[in-house]
Amino acid sequence: MEILTKYFAGFTEKQIHQFASLKDLYVEWNQKINVISRKDLDNFYMHHVLHSLSIATQFDFPNGYDIMDLGTGGGFPGIPLAIFFPEVHFHLADSINKKLKAVEAVADAIDLKNITVQHTRVEDIHNKKFDLVVSRAVASLKDLWYWSKPLLKKRPVDQPKKITGLICLKGGDLNNEITESGCRPRTWEIEKIFEEEFFKEKYILQVSAAQ
Repeated sequence: MEILTKYFAGFTEKQIHQFASLKDLYVEWNQKINVISRKDLDNFYMHHVLHSLSIATQFDFPNGYDIMDLGTGGGFPGIPLAIFFPEVHFHLADSINKKLKAVEAVADAIDLKNITVQHTRVEDIHNKKFDLVVSRAVASLKDLWYWSKPLLKKRPVDQPKKITGLICLKGGDLNNEITESGCRPRTWEIEKIFEEEFFKEKYILQVSAAQ
């Protein structure tokens, strides 16, 4: 928990309680099902929560935004971002239902009201549109963008600076992946945001809906 306050200030008492409660809840659920990698539990706040919140260092989502967390797995980056942005709605979707049960239970336990979950393949989502899609390393950039485009609301012409498109967390050498995607993403090196060795060669990518 201390690593969050190293980089962020101004949390409300409720947010502090929500963040502080996460590890014990995930440890409890990991004893039932494999929600997240067991080897990561000792570094839970760095590897999962702070990594998710790297997005919040570069983007300030407006109140009322609807954001899809595509392939949320155990709830990342969606749950930490939902705590950080309590007036933004996050829709967490994944094809593995047992993990979503854990996500729902964690959200209920910390009174996190601004998320919904859906057990589905992203290709089967036809009736919902979002301002933005976020994701953490669930597929190639090419596939993520292919899946994301149909889910995005059309950007109003009178809001040219509105944050739209796809924001994803990726790692490693991305040159070939970006070339193959045909996208022109903005890229941030997380190691320049957070000093811990874990964040070396980890990146935030944003693909604008205007592409």
